[in-house]
Amino acid sequence: MIPVVMPTYSRIDIVFERGEGAHIWDTTGRRFLDFTAGIAVNALGHAHPYLVEKLTEQAGKLWHTSNLFRVAGQEQLAKRLCDLTFADTMFFTNSGVEAFECAVKTVRKYQHDTGHPEKTRFIVVGGAFHGRSTTAIAAAKSEKMVGGFGPLLDAFDQVPFGNMNELRAAITPQTAAIVVEPILGEGGIVVGSDDYLKALRDTADEFGLLLVFDEIQTGVGRTGKLFAHEWAGVTPDIMPIAKGIGGGFPVGACLVSEKAAKGMVPGTHGSTFGGNPLAMAVGNAVLDVITAPGFLEQVTVTGTKLKAELDALVAKYPTVLADARGKGLMLGLKCVKPNGEVVTRLRDNGLLTVPAADNVIRILPPLTIGDAEIAEAISIIDKTCQELAQ
Repeated sequence: MIPVVMPTYSRIDIVFERGEGAHIWDTTGRRFLDFTAGIAVNALGHAHPYLVEKLTEQAGKLWHTSNLFRVAGQEQLAKRLCDLTFADTMFFTNSGVEAFECAVKTVRKYQHDTGHPEKTRFIVVGGAFHGRSTTAIAAAKSEKMVGGFGPLLDAFDQVPFGNMNELRAAITPQTAAIVVEPILGEGGIVVGSDDYLKALRDTADEFGLLLVFDEIQTGVGRTGKLFAHEWAGVTPDIMPIAKGIGGGFPVGACLVSEKAAKGMVPGTHGSTFGGNPLAMAVGNAVLDVITAPGFLEQVTVTGTKLKAELDALVAKYPTVLADARGKGLMLGLKCVKPNGEVVTRLRDNGLLTVPAADNVIRILPPLTIGDAEIAEAISIIDKTCQELAQ
């Protein structure tokens, strides 16, 4: 008999009932150190007091009106994000994949309305992940996601991450945009170099293409900057975001320059729930915390310390770990042992992590962790490596 919840996930048999900061407790009372953070979603940890306060305050006033009317929280959050980024406007969504879909539509409408209706194709990179809609899986082209769901939208030309020669060779008169994650997340925590991101910008400008940086996982402070592309000193034309901006509440956005938004006029896009008052209250609260003086600088300091500790474990256990990689608090450990086995052993020892491609485990703690959480995590990883090395 099929379960009442559709069995599309291979779920771990644990039910959590409460969390506080970087820790989470299951229904048996066991405590775990959560370095999954809802897959980079719980940027401020569990039950952050300020987020709870702002969500509760809004919940007592107004939950939903639809986008038939102005939503004050949208206007406030959009203004703040525009002031902090390249963007001049944005569309609010409930998830990252919806923000990605908005980016695809925005690109095509721009090219159509600027006299290039033939430009409908996108250059994407291997190892990227943009979500689970049919458009997003067509872009990623991962067999485990596309099998059985065809025929998919034929609009994406894939090239290797970091390879500008192949990317330039893939450009045709039908190419509309380049779409890249500045750091591959599910692809194995592979960091795009500053030179690579700059070359993407230069190439897009040279060929009259739009540049889309998917910062759904990398954004909102995860790397020590508000958005990862800032490290390279370049800007995209369009940027889908989600995950961290809601701190655990479902919210995303597609940030767009005035130029790229040319075609997005009334009637071209919409969402019933996107940008609802609850989501906007939380999004604004997250931004309050992330943009407070010193917060992002501390993420960089914390990430540097954690990375150094992980490097030391790689050197200590060469038969278990091959490499530590990443930026800020978006880190990964490439394993010698199967990463699924390492993730399971870590969980058994009290640390939650998440696997990625290239036999990597992702280390994605809340941005609010400190020395105590780092010490606890390193102790658990050390113990786990000792067990696996025997």
